[in-house]
Amino acid sequence: MKENSILIKNALILSPNTNFEGKQSLLIKDNLIAEISQEIEQDNADKIIDAEGKILLPGFINTHTHLSMTLFRGLADDLSLDSWLNDHIWPMEANLNGDYCYIGALLGAVELIKSGTTTFSDMYFYMEDVARAVDEAGIRAVLSYGMIDFGDEEKRKNEISENLTLFDSCDGMADGRIKVFLGPHSPYTASEELLIKVRELADKHNMGIHIHVSETQKEIDDVSADKGLRPFEYLDKIGFLGPDVVAAHSVWLSDEEIEIIKKNNVKISHNPCSNMKLASGICPVSKLIENDICVSIGTDGASSNNNLDLIEELKTASLLQKVSTLDPKVLNSDEALAMGTIKGAESLGLDFEIGSIEVGKKADIILIDTNSANMVPDSSSLSSNVIYSANGSNVDTTICDGKILMENKKLTILDEEEIYKKARQAIKELKEAI
Repeated sequence: MKENSILIKNALILSPNTNFEGKQSLLIKDNLIAEISQEIEQDNADKIIDAEGKILLPGFINTHTHLSMTLFRGLADDLSLDSWLNDHIWPMEANLNGDYCYIGALLGAVELIKSGTTTFSDMYFYMEDVARAVDEAGIRAVLSYGMIDFGDEEKRKNEISENLTLFDSCDGMADGRIKVFLGPHSPYTASEELLIKVRELADKHNMGIHIHVSETQKEIDDVSADKGLRPFEYLDKIGFLGPDVVAAHSVWLSDEEIEIIKKNNVKISHNPCSNMKLASGICPVSKLIENDICVSIGTDGASSNNNLDLIEELKTASLLQKVSTLDPKVLNSDEALAMGTIKGAESLGLDFEIGSIEVGKKADIILIDTNSANMVPDSSSLSSNVIYSANGSNVDTTICDGKILMENKKLTILDEEEIYKKARQAIKELKEAI
């Protein structure tokens, strides 16, 4: 009998870079995958999970969201990004505090765990409180403070200080499950001085960078009018870009900008449902993949999606590419699965730890139950069954860092009913404060 070990038996393993034949068993020791084979002795584990009829795969990785914005779910629908932000979201955010962001993050964590996401990359405010929620929830996170200065020098200094304080206090927190990035909001809300300083700090502290780029046509027009260059051209000119940059959205791209992205090995986080809902446009994902550019998947915030279901997001991403290119072969289910797992890990600099089912990697694992009407009969491949047939409600078990966060669709750590109650009260108070 070994301490802190979990044996998962009879699983159909789906991993983006390995073909596993037939049913397999997988042994977790502490927080790592220790063994994968067709037979593992049961006395090697103190917890046994029979995964008969279940697909085992890496926990999904959401590379762009604003977790605390779950509080704003459905607050302002059917609007353009400009109106959505200026008329509704920013006025509501003016009354946020750490407690509200903590509750919103816990609510988001419940949704992530229940739909099979074990890692998320977040940009927002009161991020130490978000880190507190991540620690309690048992999930993995990359956190960045959303820096906006609009050219104001004093505000710029305060924003940089906020992000560095987050780095000093939270990087490596929660048994190493939390990593901190720099988070300049976008080329149109962050000054050139701020962006140059971010590049300097990223190099100095070996930090990643999380930024929104080229989300709407208006952004292209505004940046072009101000700088005489398109957003990625401008960021390239000032030396901002590099392999440590995750650019969210990247909808409006010229061929020249795609070359710039490839040259700098920039990572792209595709957010199809948010882009569709805000009528922002369609990211040319298939063209980016053809150019060997790393593309991962994000949901954006629940205020513009309106959920955090990454399986639904991956299906939407695949279908959107097919209809936009009129080619049914692009972004197939294997490529979509990779976007949600190993490509997400690569985007966040975590591909040596998570994103695939391999001995020695962190035990971030989910089980999807195929004994459900929408999963029967089995598809032609496991990836097809997951990407095209499943949704987040088919997730049966979620394990992160070797700890079971949900089993048999029941949360084992968080009290979801209590979190729902607090979240409803929080949004009631926020609406009353306007």
